[in-house]
Amino acid sequence: MDKLAEFVSQHMSDDTARLIMNRSKWPEIDMDLAVNCIESRRKLKGKVREWHENPSLIFPLKLSAEQCSSSATGRHKARTACRIAMTDRNAAEESRGWKIADLTGGLGVDSWFFSLHASEVLYNEMQSPLCKAAAHNFKALKADNIRISNCIAEKGCIGEILGDFRPDIVYMDPARRGEGGKKVFLIEECTPDVITLKEEIFLHSRHILLKLSPMADITMVCSRLGSTCREVHVVASGKECKELLIWMDREWNGGYGITASELNEEGSDDFTFSPEEEKSAVPQIFTESSAAAGSYLFEPGKAMMKAGAFNLISSMFGISKLGRSTHYYITDDKEKASGLEGFGKVYEIVRCEPLDKRSMKAAGKDFPKAEVTARNIPMDTDTLRKKMGVTSGDDAHIFGLKSDCAGNLLLVTRR
Repeated sequence: MDKLAEFVSQHMSDDTARLIMNRSKWPEIDMDLAVNCIESRRKLKGKVREWHENPSLIFPLKLSAEQCSSSATGRHKARTACRIAMTDRNAAEESRGWKIADLTGGLGVDSWFFSLHASEVLYNEMQSPLCKAAAHNFKALKADNIRISNCIAEKGCIGEILGDFRPDIVYMDPARRGEGGKKVFLIEECTPDVITLKEEIFLHSRHILLKLSPMADITMVCSRLGSTCREVHVVASGKECKELLIWMDREWNGGYGITASELNEEGSDDFTFSPEEEKSAVPQIFTESSAAAGSYLFEPGKAMMKAGAFNLISSMFGISKLGRSTHYYITDDKEKASGLEGFGKVYEIVRCEPLDKRSMKAAGKDFPKAEVTARNIPMDTDTLRKKMGVTSGDDAHIFGLKSDCAGNLLLVTRR
């Protein structure tokens, strides 16, 4: 392993296809493994820096590096799991640590982040090469509180996988690809099938934590999983919605709440609500003919948009929604605008006019370098950009947005 680690470090910048072609030059090196390690470490550079910077780690399958959690989402899951494990504990129970079983271990990133908070972790993975690599990597990372299991998580096998391990939480990240690598979208088509396994898992653990695709429909997923769904977390990081986390509680039957989490360096900015609150919320609809210069435009972040709290954003923060189907908000209150920063982007409005040939021409002349966004108007972003003749750059951002009251508007803003 020392020779492999040295080889990988020396050839990180090399063309991996050429390394494969010239493998005879290094007969002592498992070139397929070396190339997978090189390509995986490249993917982990901006994703899991703690692992990328450790030259002793090995990665037998580069797809696992593509699919693993990032450091930001891994830390967030570990904090969430810690809170779940402490739920409804009495004083005596709070003094003992908590345990989590990861039934779909993969590369082991999530298990490792769990191990930084939990007293003990069970890592289970059905693919033997990943299991062997994880055992090596956890040792190299000095994570001595992780057990290794190499079993298929399927009906009738949960007790066998857990053995004498008594987890407070069972965690799963079901694979979202079927036969031939084809993407699947229904939760019961993922592997393992959580719907089939949940009752068996509940015999061994009160809590289940699921990681699902950010594309999954929240209402449909919770309907299929049933009344034990307690919380849904929509997690966004780096301007992207990364994942859904579903907390299922065997002893819960009180409906589910939704938390939109925009991750940042300090942790996350969270907005929590229930579907019932969103249904009953009455938004303030923007009723002016145009927005005054010096007022503010709020664009919800990716987590907020996925969570769907469109009416609550207006009623809870006291800001006006531009239109019932246009999820942008306006306020002239600087303090309110400042309070929205963690949940999305806030722009100061420089100019607001009806969207027409004259206003597009004037905006293009006055702001030749600007970002552009079009929503709910009869043209897409690229078309609006071309009509104005602007290119990316500067700190200006031009929006073409539909207002229920004033029709299509052109708003020139700055962050």
